[in-house]
This record gives sequence, C-alpha cells and structure tokens, in this order.
Amino acid sequence: MAASAAAAAAATAAEDEARLLRLEEQAEHGGGGAWEYLCLARRLRARRPEPVLRLGLALLNDSSARSRLASEQWTLYEQVAVAAMDCQRLDVAKDCIGVLSKQFPGSMRVGRLEALLFEAKGEWTDAERAYALILENNPFDQIVHKRKIAIAKAQGDMALAVEYLNKYLELYKQAAFCYEELILAQPTVPLYHLAYAEVLYTMGGLENIQTARKYYASTIQLTGGKNTRALFGVCLCSSAINQLTKGRNKEEESSELQSLAAEALLKDYKQRAPSKEALITSLLKNMKLS
Repeated sequence: MAASAAAAAAATAAEDEARLLRLEEQAEHGGGGAWEYLCLARRLRARRPEPVLRLGLALLNDSSARSRLASEQWTLYEQVAVAAMDCQRLDVAKDCIGVLSKQFPGSMRVGRLEALLFEAKGEWTDAERAYALILENNPFDQIVHKRKIAIAKAQGDMALAVEYLNKYLELYKQAAFCYEELILAQPTVPLYHLAYAEVLYTMGGLENIQTARKYYASTIQLTGGKNTRALFGVCLCSSAINQLTKGRNKEEESSELQSLAAEALLKDYKQRAPSKEALITSLLKNMKLS
C-alpha cells in the first residue's frame, strides 16, 4: 500500500516535475527563472544537487540578487549547503553553514546542517555528538533519529542501526498516546483524529490499521466529508485490511464505508483536479476499491 500511495503521489506531481525540468533548462541557458526553479525544487524536495548548487551559488554571489531575496536568502544558503554536500563541495557547504551559524547562533536547524557536514566528511564521532546535543533539546526530532540510523548503517553496525530504528518506532507509540489524550480532551477537532489515524497507519499491523480507518472516518464526519487525506486514508486502510485478512474481512459496514470513501474521492478529484481523475480511478481499481 505504501508503494501505491507513493506511485500516486509521484504521478500527481508529474506536471510539476516537467515544469521543474523546463525551468532548469531555461535557467541553465541564461533564460532567467533561477529563483523560481530553486523554490520549486525545494517544494518538490527534488534531489538536483548540481544545478541547485550552480544556480544557487550564482544568486548568492550576486550581492544585488541576494539583497532582493531579503530573508529568503537564508533558506537559499541552507539549500545550497545541502546541495554542496551532495556534490562533495564541502568547502562551499562549510561557508554556507558558517554564514547561517552567525545569523542564527544556537539554531537547532543549523546544528543539523553542521552534523550533516560531519557526516559528509566521515567524522562519525563528531556527527553523533552533534546529533546527541540536538536530541537533548528535542528528543522527538525525527530527522535526527533517521540520521543516527544512517550513520550506524554507514559504519556497518547493523545491530546499532536496529537499536536506533526501534527507538525511532517508539516515537510513533508515544505520538499515538499523545493524540489519544488530545482527542479525549477535544474530541471535535478533526486535525487530532487525522493525525492519530496517520500515526496508526504508519505503525502498521491489522489492529492499528483497523483503528486508523475508524479515525479517518471520524475525520470525514467532522469535516463534512471535505478532507481528501481522510478519504484517501480510508481507501488505503481498507485495501491494507483486505490484504492482511486475505479477503476474509466481509463486514457490511466496512464495505459500505470504503465504497463511499472511494466514490467521494473520485468526485473530489473530478471537481478540483479533473486531469488526475483517470489516475485516481486506476489507483482505486488496483486497490480493488472501484
């Protein structure tokens, strides 16, 4: 199911991806649009380090262009630093991070960049120390937990990677408990129902997914059927439950819920994104919900 969701997301972003490539070619050939390209690459989380590094550095090295960016220049420094590390231009990354460190002393976000630079240099002990400092201030920083897993794997210590992974998964259990408490305190806030459903779905397992579907359904009820993520969540959960139970899940109420959610999802896409209707129809058919 995660693969189906990823395929849907990738297909939905196809137009943006094509636009990204057009802007890249335009900017690389002096046709302008470099900042627009960099913003779109960031929004899509596209891994295009070489053009991002070239175009981003050109803007940062142009004092008038950098001035026009105002506060956005700091976002660009961060984007260029990451691209520079991907390209092994560690001198450029160090310079960008240095600028950010002076502008935002003590920033945890900059601290993550400094730790990434240690990683890029293969200085694992320093990277671990930097990440440990961040976790002291924010034990629930998911990015840092993921990086610790990556460091253990890079060093070939799979036992430690598994230990870190288990700690990471424990965060989801803690998050689930917190959302349960929030729902008890404020049962009519749809955001809490949706977040709780997504945590449960991510954790996986039949019982968790069945409960996740209930909370996606309550999100739909609380929003008057106008939450696309919840509609899609019901469909994902229904498909996963069917797979886990080998089709033995025959509750009439559940079958009606998944049919209504699929129908509402199609209607939503037809009204708001008609160009994606065929994609969603095909996806639901593959999930055996349409």
